[in-house]
Amino acid sequence: MKRALLLSGGVDSSVALHLMMERGEEPDLFYIYIGADEEGFEDCPSEEDMEMVRWLARHYGRPLEVINLHREYWDYVVQYIIDTVRAGRTPHPDMLCNRIIKFGYFNEYAGRDYDQIATGHYASKRIVGDKHYLATAVDALKDQTDFLAQITYPQLVKAHFPLGELPKSEVRRIASMEHLVTAKRKDSQGICFLGKVDYNQFIEKYLGTQPGAIVELETGRVVGEHRGYWFHTIGQRKGLGLSGGPWFVIRKDIESNTLFVSRGYDVETQYGNVVEMPEMHFITENSMEGNEQEVTFKVRHTPDFTRGVLRHEGGIYTLFSEELIQGIAPGQFCTIYDVEHKICHGSGVIARGMRLAK
Repeated sequence: MKRALLLSGGVDSSVALHLMMERGEEPDLFYIYIGADEEGFEDCPSEEDMEMVRWLARHYGRPLEVINLHREYWDYVVQYIIDTVRAGRTPHPDMLCNRIIKFGYFNEYAGRDYDQIATGHYASKRIVGDKHYLATAVDALKDQTDFLAQITYPQLVKAHFPLGELPKSEVRRIASMEHLVTAKRKDSQGICFLGKVDYNQFIEKYLGTQPGAIVELETGRVVGEHRGYWFHTIGQRKGLGLSGGPWFVIRKDIESNTLFVSRGYDVETQYGNVVEMPEMHFITENSMEGNEQEVTFKVRHTPDFTRGVLRHEGGIYTLFSEELIQGIAPGQFCTIYDVEHKICHGSGVIARGMRLAK
């Protein structure tokens, strides 16, 4: 079997390489280069990443090829981010990054010659009969299935996740024991492929600033000023610059450029138990038997799962949560799992969140 491995320059993909070599899988190595946009907004850690990747290729004696996906990334992923925040919604760039870049254009340009495309994601696969299913990783805290829940079935079939059965602590231990150059590198927390780039700085570069009022939802009192509604997301607590809190972002009025906030005592508006999605992407197959299914789900990246019922009616997918959930943000993805949260069925873009009395 012919295998490709996408290296990022981080500890996770480095240990994935080590494990594959131990198993005799001997992958060909690839690094996806994004680079600067037309105005010089640079992929900051790329030079350091390249040094790490070249070291790994030499260390394990494997061929390395750099794949330039600059145009594809800026045309699709960055444009999606800008369009989404301009519309007042919350983007999830990692979802598109995985589907369009890592498992999409990479496969089209280089991966098509391989039986498997491996990555350092914390996820796993389960094969039942002749069907492949995206499954959660052993390490619930690091599980990244909610970043992979938009990949297609053909992409899943080719995907290989060597870290799925390991906790992060073991990955770090292996990197240290093997004296890998990436052993002490910190995990990336930024925008997909843009690493250390500050998110607000990134958004400001493309949309600028547009000061507007911050209004207390319950009283209508102006309590501050924001620099642009696109810097804020529903449920956000930090970064508002208000005293007397904690304050939470409850709603955004794009037409008036107003941000509505609450100290948290308005449970009616801050929490919801219904999530509406205009469509649902099922990775392997539509898992619903009839129009209703018991599921677990996430509306943000968290190790915690919430139980609920997914209903398909009138062309709309509606999720009824057993618990109140805070900060349901339109534009974000709701990721759906089986009741035991072992299998990731897919995801849908949140249109709105509501609260219904039980």
